[in-house]
Amino acid sequence: MINPFEDFKDFQTEARVLPLDRLAPAHDEAMAALTSGYTKLVEQEVKSLVWFVEHNRVIEAYTVACEVIRGLDYDGQHIEEFCYQLDSGTAMPYLISGPAGIYISALCNHVAEDDMVLRLRHMQRQMHFLGYRLPHGKTLRIEGDTGNFTGAALNGGQLIVAGSSGDWAGAGMTEGKITIVKNCGRNTGEWMQGGEIWVGGRIHGLGRSVSGRIYQAGDPVIGRER
Repeated sequence: MINPFEDFKDFQTEARVLPLDRLAPAHDEAMAALTSGYTKLVEQEVKSLVWFVEHNRVIEAYTVACEVIRGLDYDGQHIEEFCYQLDSGTAMPYLISGPAGIYISALCNHVAEDDMVLRLRHMQRQMHFLGYRLPHGKTLRIEGDTGNFTGAALNGGQLIVAGSSGDWAGAGMTEGKITIVKNCGRNTGEWMQGGEIWVGGRIHGLGRSVSGRIYQAGDPVIGRER
């Protein structure tokens, strides 16, 4: 059997170096705009000290995120650097993993590039909801581990995680493909309506999927072999 993960075995890139003291004014403006948008999202979503993962709340957060980034001039490099700013806590009022990941996903879904790489291997914290609603025509490669709800509600895009993911990977996805090179957590594919999830290592628990295919180490565990 052909190993579907062979293409990703050498998926390595250099560590991201952020020359923050040499950023051009236009670059500073772009990063300030991304920070301002995130702050608006958090102020809108967090009415108390707790943010709950609820279906309607997630949809609301994504809708707000799309509104606040409308018209912003940014690229994939800005998104990657913004992730590290969130992780370091510099220039950020607070990091809340759910809204932060939803905001990053909105940025990825609306950036001009169709093929993106986020080199997050050196981040101290894992972001939830990365790849949320990734649409047709978009490919997002994440170098490093991701948190919960990776690729949730995936909408036709291709998401590649060169690492492990947390619980609820692919929850509610409708179509597209998620490749997780290492392991993933519990409730994988919960509410899955279609598409494929390929896990190179171990799946710690399957969710209640409606349709679609899930593979572990190349073998189908949900759905028929193609």
